[in-house]
Amino acid sequence: MTLKSLTLAMLMAIGTPALSEVKIALDSNPDPELSGSYNWIAAFGKSLTDAGLDVREMPRGSIGDEAEKLDQIATGLLEVSLSDVRSVGSIDPFIYGVRLPYIFDDMAHMDRALAEGNVFASINETLASQDVMLVALVPLGPYSGIITTTAAVRSPTDMADLRMRALDDAQLSMYKAWGSSGTVVPWSEVPASLQTGVIDGYLNSAFVPIMFGQTDFVRNFSDARVMIPLRAVLMSRIWYEGLSDEDRNAVDTAVTVGNDAVRDWLAEVSESSLVALEEAGVTVQRLTDAERGVFREQSRSVYRSGLLSDEDVDRWEALTESTR
Repeated sequence: MTLKSLTLAMLMAIGTPALSEVKIALDSNPDPELSGSYNWIAAFGKSLTDAGLDVREMPRGSIGDEAEKLDQIATGLLEVSLSDVRSVGSIDPFIYGVRLPYIFDDMAHMDRALAEGNVFASINETLASQDVMLVALVPLGPYSGIITTTAAVRSPTDMADLRMRALDDAQLSMYKAWGSSGTVVPWSEVPASLQTGVIDGYLNSAFVPIMFGQTDFVRNFSDARVMIPLRAVLMSRIWYEGLSDEDRNAVDTAVTVGNDAVRDWLAEVSESSLVALEEAGVTVQRLTDAERGVFREQSRSVYRSGLLSDEDVDRWEALTESTR
C-alpha cells in the first residue's frame, strides 16, 4: 500500500470527527489589514467555523518549507496551505502565466481570463496525480512595485546600476530586459542583503516593507504595477474527497467567501498602501501610464524566455486579449 493510500485509509477509519478539523498553513503574519493572504484565510476560516468545522491556523514556517508543505498536502496530513505559485509550477508550469509581467490589467481581468480558460480545472487535472488541488489564487497585496534602498525609479534607465533580488530565472530575465541585473536571494536573507548592499532592491507589493519591518532601510517605492503578487491556495485531495457532502459544500462556500473578501480588501488598499509607505518615511513614485508603458514594452521579451512553452504563452496571450 502506498503512503497516500495508507493515509486515506487511516483517515476513513478514524471517521468524520477527525475530518472536521481544518489545519491551514499560513504564509504571513496573521494581519488581515496588511496581508491579502491572511485576509483570505480569516474570511475562509470564519465561514468554515460558522458551518461547524474546527479551524487551526499553523504559523508561518511552523510545519516546514514550501516543499514540506506540499508533501503534507499530498499525503493528507495538512488540509490547506497558502503556498508559493512555484509549488504548483513544479507540477504544472502553465501556472507561471499568472506571473508574466503586465499580462493582466487588474485582478478582475485575471479572474475573467482564469474563468474563460478553465485554468483551475485544467491545472487540477495535472495536480490530481499528486493528490493536490489548486482552489484559489490570492493577491498578497496590490500590484508589485520596485522597492529600493537608494535610487528612485521612474524608468528602466534608473535601474542601470542596481542589482535586484530575483525569485528565479524568469525575474532575472526581466531585470536584464530592463537593463538592470539581479541575483536569486531567499526571502529569509533579503533584509540582511539589502542592508549590506548585496542587493539594492526587490519587486513586491507596497505593504511588504511594512509587514516585514523594512522601512528603516527601504527608502523608495516605484508604483510600476508589474504583476499581481499571488499565493496559491492548495488543498489536500485526499482530505477533500473524504469529507461528507455537507462539509465539502461548506469548504466550497468558504473558498468563495475568501475570494470575495480579499478582492474587496484589495480595492480598498490599492491607494492606502502607498499612503502607509509614505507615512513610514518611504518615498513613493506614482508613475504615469506612459512611464509604465516603457516597462511593459521592455518586459514582453521575457514571455518567451523558456519558463513557459511558446504554446502556453500563446494561450495566455489569447486569453488575456479576449477578456481585456
